[in-house]
Amino acid sequence: MARDVEVGVVGSLTMIVLFSSVFFLLRNFYKRFTRFKEKEAPMQENEGDN
Repeated sequence: MARDVEVGVVGSLTMIVLFSSVFFLLRNFYKRFTRFKEKEAPMQENEGDN
């Protein structure tokens, strides 16, 4: 019951849009994560040397 389906230009454009959007999302989250890691979290009162 398998049929040969040709996706054509529309399928190619859809895949380009999906992959590029995933790439940009991952890049933005990575940039945000590295910025968060570089910034030191302020020490709270109970986190000092005991």
